[in-house]
Amino acid sequence: MIKVAIIGLDTSHSVEFPRLMQAPDCAPDQRVAGLKAVTCLRFETPFQNKAGLDKRQEQLEAWGVKVTEKFEETVASCDAIMLEINDPAYHLEYFNKVAALGKPVFLDKPLAGSEADGREILQLIRQHQTRVWSGSGVPFCPPLGETCARFAEIKFGQVFGALGQAPAGDALVWYGVHTFEMLQRIMGPGPKTVRAIENDNGIIAVVDYGKGRQGFVELIRGSWLYGGRLQGKCGNQEQVAPFVCDLTYDYRDTLREVLKFFEGGAMPVAMETTFEGLAMMLAARESIIRNAVTPVAAL
Repeated sequence: MIKVAIIGLDTSHSVEFPRLMQAPDCAPDQRVAGLKAVTCLRFETPFQNKAGLDKRQEQLEAWGVKVTEKFEETVASCDAIMLEINDPAYHLEYFNKVAALGKPVFLDKPLAGSEADGREILQLIRQHQTRVWSGSGVPFCPPLGETCARFAEIKFGQVFGALGQAPAGDALVWYGVHTFEMLQRIMGPGPKTVRAIENDNGIIAVVDYGKGRQGFVELIRGSWLYGGRLQGKCGNQEQVAPFVCDLTYDYRDTLREVLKFFEGGAMPVAMETTFEGLAMMLAARESIIRNAVTPVAAL
């Protein structure tokens, strides 16, 4: 049994992941055995007030999780760490606290709120040789993987998803990460530029990968559906294939990947890829501000 410390309580993930680990009433098809949340570090951010934190603390304590405001107490007896902080502005601060502990870390999406913070996190990983995986679970939805597997070559990838309202910071980075990471799974690495526009309905971005390959991202306000289409070669034929994500088991499937990683398995997504996703989103925001095509920052 891997003992897990949860850092942060301002996101529903701080409750939902422990629910699948150890809640007595968790449905058998949602249960992920092999992990146990033992501690949780509580602190306020703009994403959750005291009343919300109190409610979440009460639920975690009912499942045997010790909630504390002392960092050292939180990490003292754990085997692995899940950074579950909704506000990406806090990610660098708390990753800096855990990077040198010698324990594997899952850094929940997004990597950071800024390019500078993202680069600093990668520097800390290299400095301390920390085992880290960071990302969203949406790109692991089975219909997306199954659709990608049909293609020998993908020329165009179009994805759509939600654009939540962030209490602080940039909603494009905070919630657009789910959809941009779907595009990354489809198109692979190497985006060159982004051209994006924003209106009352949301944000649309065109990502140029060079050599005639393009990605299209649509972030929609007020919608919580995820999906898209792929266009490319299946064998010798040009084909188009749509997909829609069923997120019924999103938390479970994400947690299964976390378990394998904590057990010593390879990270599902390289941290360089995660940084590239952040760079794409920041380029999209810069494109909206400048009303111009914007290059994607490279490492």
